[in-house]
Amino acid sequence: MAPRLIEKPHAIIAQIPCLSDNYGWLIHDRENGTTAAIDTPDADAINQVLEAQGWDLTLILNTHWHMDHTGGNLALKDKWGCTIIGPAAEGEKLPGLDRPVQEADQIALGAISAVVIETPGHTLGHCVYYFADCAAAFVGDSLFSLGCGRVFEGTHEQMWHSLLRLRALPDETEIYCAHEYSLGNGRFALSIDPDNRTLQKRMADIEALRADDLPTIPTKLAIEKAANPFLRADDGILQKTLSMKGQSAETVFAHIRQSKDRF
Repeated sequence: MAPRLIEKPHAIIAQIPCLSDNYGWLIHDRENGTTAAIDTPDADAINQVLEAQGWDLTLILNTHWHMDHTGGNLALKDKWGCTIIGPAAEGEKLPGLDRPVQEADQIALGAISAVVIETPGHTLGHCVYYFADCAAAFVGDSLFSLGCGRVFEGTHEQMWHSLLRLRALPDETEIYCAHEYSLGNGRFALSIDPDNRTLQKRMADIEALRADDLPTIPTKLAIEKAANPFLRADDGILQKTLSMKGQSAETVFAHIRQSKDRF
């Protein structure tokens, strides 16, 4: 896949395929030219897009400390002198961190701004950057199309409540996640929710996109709320399909996540 530009009223978002299945993201404010990278899986790939567009990198926004999200931090900081922002709870693990942030902090990017939403579970300090002006949430490894991140450091209960916070965003929010996992996620989702028509339609779209080597990301939150089983652990229909009717959402979510881990 080649990088592509996504036009927004106040910004341009660049989608940059990196490593084997990562996406790096740039968001460029149209008003004053400020540019931020959300995670840095590959400094060279990010630099190629910056230079092709004539953009200077102002900020790096890290969602969490894993190296496929922070590996380019120091090289990009050395080249551009940019400020690195990331979750305070992971400050010691984030290369080159300049500004630690936490829940509800605001990050200005020219005429647009992001709010920090803490989403522990995948890692204990994972956070999301939500740009309401662009209806865009950069969610790292917390939420994927038809999936969610593995629970490495937190608990299943933490992860479920983090996903509830994302589910509460406006339906028109576009989800910009960090990996191209949609095809595998969809196969699992269909295995536990085979009669879900929204899921069936989304999976058909995913298969067509991937057959043409096209990205399946971003995805719309409204679709994920209807099709993604990890956002539906409290849904009575899915609970019945899983023979878990009436059990707590946390218990159902843990069952779904553990089932995906073994899939």
